[in-house]
Amino acid sequence: MAGPVGHKNGIFSNQTFTRPSSGAVLNSSILVVGGSTAAYAATLTALQQNLDVCLVQPQKVVGGQFTAQALPASDDGDLLRQKASLTRLDGERFAISIAQEKFRQRQRELQPVAGQVVRDPGGGWVSHFATTPVVAATAMNEAIAPYLENGRLRLIPFGEPTAVTFDHSGPHKRITGVQFVDTETGARFSVTGKVVIEATDLGDLLEVGNIESRVGQEARSDTGEAILPAEPRPQCQQSITFDVVIERTEVGQGKPIGKPPGYGQAPWINIHEFTGRFWIQNSHGWQKWDFFSAFGIFRYRRLLRQQLYEKPVSPGDVAVINWGTSSEPDRSFCCGNDYRPGHLVGVSRAERQQHIRQARDRAQAYIHFLQTHGVPDLKPRGDLTWTADGIALEPYIREARRGVPLTTIRHEDVAARFFPNSRRGRCFDDSVGIGEYHYLDIHGNAEPGHVSPRGEDVIAKPFSLPLGALVPVATDGLVLSAKSIGTTHITNAAYRMHPMEWAIGEASGYLAVFAVWTGKEPRQLATEIAAIRKIQGYMAARGCPIFWFDDVAHDDPDFEPIQVMAAAGIIRSESNVDLHFRPYGNVNRAVVATALVKLLELAPKTPPQPTFSDVPASYWAYGNIESLYAHGMIAGTGSGRFAPDQPITREQLSFLVKKAMPAAYGKAFDRTPIDRQPLQRRELSRVLYALLKARLTI
Repeated sequence: MAGPVGHKNGIFSNQTFTRPSSGAVLNSSILVVGGSTAAYAATLTALQQNLDVCLVQPQKVVGGQFTAQALPASDDGDLLRQKASLTRLDGERFAISIAQEKFRQRQRELQPVAGQVVRDPGGGWVSHFATTPVVAATAMNEAIAPYLENGRLRLIPFGEPTAVTFDHSGPHKRITGVQFVDTETGARFSVTGKVVIEATDLGDLLEVGNIESRVGQEARSDTGEAILPAEPRPQCQQSITFDVVIERTEVGQGKPIGKPPGYGQAPWINIHEFTGRFWIQNSHGWQKWDFFSAFGIFRYRRLLRQQLYEKPVSPGDVAVINWGTSSEPDRSFCCGNDYRPGHLVGVSRAERQQHIRQARDRAQAYIHFLQTHGVPDLKPRGDLTWTADGIALEPYIREARRGVPLTTIRHEDVAARFFPNSRRGRCFDDSVGIGEYHYLDIHGNAEPGHVSPRGEDVIAKPFSLPLGALVPVATDGLVLSAKSIGTTHITNAAYRMHPMEWAIGEASGYLAVFAVWTGKEPRQLATEIAAIRKIQGYMAARGCPIFWFDDVAHDDPDFEPIQVMAAAGIIRSESNVDLHFRPYGNVNRAVVATALVKLLELAPKTPPQPTFSDVPASYWAYGNIESLYAHGMIAGTGSGRFAPDQPITREQLSFLVKKAMPAAYGKAFDRTPIDRQPLQRRELSRVLYALLKARLTI
C-alpha cells in the first residue's frame, strides 16, 4: 500500500510520484506513455478494471489539453451541447460515456458560479463547457487518487521515451518495454508492460521505436482519399498554440506580461498580424466585436465568470486566449497566438524545441500587444497554469505522428459529401466509440500545399471509432491512442477534439485490458468477431456509447444490447435521416425477419416466384423473408400472406427464436415476457442480443 496521497492546486504532492533511479527497471501490466487527455482516460479505464498501470508523462499534472496545455474549454459538437426535448435526450447522456459525464459534473461542482452549480461554469461563446485548468486537474486527480494510494497506479513525471525494446521471435515484432530519460534529473530507466499504449501528444513512441507511421499530409496513394494530391507533404501539419490564461481586472489593475525578445522584429511574432477585435461579415456587412464584448475574443473561451448571466464580461472573469485567425475589412488575414511557422513532427529535437520557444514568445507577444493596444486591464493567471506568466506548460497540440493501423479512418468515412441521405458518417461494425464535431477543423501551418476542404467536404457527420484504428498493422503488444490512432491528416481534424480524445483513451484502455486478460494480441482481438462483440458489450455495459442514438441514454437498462446490435448492423434506426432509435416503438414482421437473417448470417433467397402474395420481389425485405421460409423458420398468416408490415408480438417472436436457436430460448426471454403484446424495438434488441452472444459463445 502506498498510503494516502495529497494534491494541491491540481498537482499531487511530491511523495506521490514514482521517480526511478538510473538503471531501474519497472514492470507493469499496462504501460501508458504520454501526458495526453487520452493517456489519462486510458489509465483511469484500466485502473477501474482492477489492473495495475504505470503512467509515464512529461509533466507532473495529468490531463493533456485540459491541463498542461491550458485548454479546459472543451470543443463540443452540437449533439453534446443538445438540451433534452420530448424526442431527444440531453447530449451528455448519449454522446459521451458515463465516466466522462461524471468528470464534467465534478468540474461543475468544483467551480460554482455565484454559489450555484451551472451547466457551463465558463460561459464562453464557442466553448459551451469550460472551467479553469486547476479545476480540471483537481477533478482528474480525485478519480485516480485511490489507485495511487493502493499502489495500483505508478505515476512517473518528466519521462521522455528514448527507445523501444522488441521481441522479434514471432510473426510480428512485439513491443515489450520502453526506455526513458527523466528530463529533470537525467536518470535513465526502463518500464516493461504486457501491453503498451502510445498516448503521447506527438506520437513520439512511434518515432523512437521506428514503428510504422505517417506524418503530416499524406499522398492519395497512402490513404485512398480522393481529395489529396499525388505526392505526400509531411511538412503540412496543423499549427500549435501556446495558450495563455488571463483575468480581466478592475481599471488600472492590470499586470503587464512584458514583451519577449524579438518583439516587433522576429518574423514569427509579426505584430502586424495581431488584433484585439473580432469581425464577422453577414448580410448587413461587417460587424465588429471588441475584446470584452459579448462575442469578443475574451469571452470566446472564457473559463470562469462572476455572473450567472453569461454575456457580460466582468472584472474577475478569466479566459484562455486560444485565438487562431479571422478576417477584417481592412486586412484579409490576421492571427492571434496560433503559431504557423514550422512544425514539430518529423524534425530534430533541437528544431522542435526552437519552434516551441518561438511559439511561446509569440503567445507572450500577443498578450503584450493587447495590453499596449487598448486592453491594459489584463492580468496573467500563472497560478492556474503552474507557470509564472500564465502561459501554458506545454503547447496545445493539434496533430501527431500517426500509426499505420489495421483500419485507416478516411475523409470518405466522415465528410458530409459521402453521406447525402444519412444523419451519420460511416458506422464501423467494430466501433468502440463515437464522436462529433461539426467540421474538419484544420489549422494549417504556413507550409505551402495544404489541402483545404470546402463545402460538404469540410462538414463532418457524427462518426465512430473502429477498433482497427487502434492496432498497428505490423507491431504487436502496442495499442494506439490519443492523436496517434489511424486517422489521416484530414480526419484527425475532427477526432482530435476533447470529448473524442477522451473516448479514444477509454477505447484504448479497454483494448489493453482485454489483451492482458486474454493473453491475446490486440490485433487478434481486433480481427475476431467474437472478441470484437465482447469488447463492445463490455464497454456498452459500462456506459460507453459506440453507436449514435440520441434517445437511448448510457444508463438505460438496454443500452448494451441496443448499442451492440446497432454496431453489428443487425438492428439500427428506422430512418437514416435522424439519430432516433425509438426504443418503445413497435416492430413489424419484415424487420424481425431481416434482423434474424443478419444475426444467423443466412444468405437472402430470391426465388423466381414469391412465396407470399403480399411480399413481391420488389419488397425491400423480400430476400430475407424468403430465406427464413426456406429454412423452415417462418410461415405466413394464412391465405398465402405474410403481413410484413404488421406488428409482431412477443409471443410470435418467441416462436421464431425457438425454431432458430432452441438452446438459447430461455436466456433470450429472461427479461422479456412472452405474451401477445406488441414487441418493442428495445425488446427485439434485447432478445436477439442474447442469441448473438450464444452464437459467438461470449
